Amino acid sequence: MSIIKRNNINVSGEGQKPMIFAHGFGCDQNMWRFVAPEFERDHKVILFDHVGAGRSDLGAYDQKKYATLEGYADDVVEICEALNVENGIFVGHSVSAMIGALASIKSPKHFEKLVLVCPSPCYLNDGDYQGGFSRQQLEELLEFLDENHMGWSAQMAPLIMGNADRPELSEELENSFCRTDPDIARAFARATFLSDNRADLASVRPACLVLQCKEDVIAGQQVGKYVKEHIPDAHLALIDAYGHCPNLSAPDEVIKAMRDFV
Repeated sequence: MSIIKRNNINVSGEGQKPMIFAHGFGCDQNMWRFVAPEFERDHKVILFDHVGAGRSDLGAYDQKKYATLEGYADDVVEICEALNVENGIFVGHSVSAMIGALASIKSPKHFEKLVLVCPSPCYLNDGDYQGGFSRQQLEELLEFLDENHMGWSAQMAPLIMGNADRPELSEELENSFCRTDPDIARAFARATFLSDNRADLASVRPACLVLQCKEDVIAGQQVGKYVKEHIPDAHLALIDAYGHCPNLSAPDEVIKAMRDFV
């Protein structure tokens, strides 16, 4: 199968340095529309959809493969190989931050730098580690999604997006959630919220920028600090943004922080 078709890959830009953008749960590459074009002048910009999202080939979805983030990381490596990416810059939002970290461990030659936007290696509170959710909260969240995909989307989108004074942002996120196949959404949610990649952080070798919002109910400041402290070469940037999707709510802040890093 063509990897280009499978992941709906789109390449643009005038530069030679590859910059790969990966979207978060329930989203697609369109979520980068305010950020990615700003790098087309001096980079080769690569956008794609995870299998099961956007305009990816739904026929390529394999429940066993995508039951963990490793399957998505394998896809990222295959995308890099298909496009001859070496020493590229990977920009991953939310769950894709960890997907990119795993891909860099699998195949270091493809990645020179990682930009981790609102990352979380583990969403579960565990002893001194505060991921943001108790076990019961995670189970209730996933149970709610199992029972009522549309209701879950309507309730969670405003919480995830934040920025209550800009309801059009949460509406866009809700619509994106609702467009996702419910069965795939449920499986990806489990792969996301039940993942624990804390032990993998020490093996991440590229230089990393951890982009942290001031307030984020999904991945709070304590999580960003943890990621920064456990990746060998990482810098933490606290940006003037609220919610879990600064690529939509505060793209200028994201662009500036990325420019300073790359």
